[in-house]
Amino acid sequence: MSRKDIEFKTEDKVTLRGWLYLPDESKGTVPAIVMAHGYSAVKEMYLDKFAEVFAAAGLAVLVYDNRNFGASEGEPRQEIDPWAQVRDYRDAITFASSLPEIDDTRIGIWGSSYSGSHVLVVAAIDRRVKCVVSQVPMIKGLENARRLVRADIWAAVRQMFDEDRAARYAGKQPAMIPVVVPPDTPFEPCALPTPDSWQWFIDTYEQRAPSWKNEVTLRSVEMFHEYEPGVYVPAISPTPLLMVLAREDHLTVVDLALAAYEEAREPKKLVILNGGHFGAYVETFDESSSAGRDWFVQHLLD
Repeated sequence: MSRKDIEFKTEDKVTLRGWLYLPDESKGTVPAIVMAHGYSAVKEMYLDKFAEVFAAAGLAVLVYDNRNFGASEGEPRQEIDPWAQVRDYRDAITFASSLPEIDDTRIGIWGSSYSGSHVLVVAAIDRRVKCVVSQVPMIKGLENARRLVRADIWAAVRQMFDEDRAARYAGKQPAMIPVVVPPDTPFEPCALPTPDSWQWFIDTYEQRAPSWKNEVTLRSVEMFHEYEPGVYVPAISPTPLLMVLAREDHLTVVDLALAAYEEAREPKKLVILNGGHFGAYVETFDESSSAGRDWFVQHLLD
């Protein structure tokens, strides 16, 4: 396979940058997978490994950094707007479809964690998508947030949002918040308050992704609370849906994802991995990546 750097502009003229993987000895056009990462993560955080598995099976893969993160442009930096990221997936599909190597009638999408949520929305509203893989997705923003934030500090969190909104209205810069904090500082606010989030992000930053930054705008967390991608799940059909979940996922809580899967219509398939949310990238990578690969091969190549 080969990999080259690419960039493309979104409809609102933001330049997104990433990689295009092409399989070896492809004859004519090939199917393509479009993929981006989850909450605050950059493409070097194991997306290359997934792309290599998919490309080895004969698929082209377009991987890009989300706007405001990594190599991509966009302001304010470190802000996660889920609906902007949904629109960017659709613009990435348009870009992939314009490439001479790509068969624009055979486009699949893959997402994990927050982007696993986005691909559910995109698959429901964009019929150019011919199959979708959603790995450990967040399904219900407000309910998921209430699982992560202790009840006795919920009011304080809401007050932080209100104060930030007032400050922005007065012309100040958006407030920032860490993505993760050490487990021994449980009362320090952060976006992803679980011990395994701290461990995975810090380890992966040190080993693979020096461009990652441990901060997002506070407004990103508020938008997380407002985001309800699960309502789109019943509308994905007849596009084939694979959901890859983790049995012990307490970040994007697995029972909400299982309930969403039950609401999905055929064709669909469920794979449940052992371990927690981040195991899909490391400990159970072989299982998670091969499940996605086989789904794409079945629906785009066979």
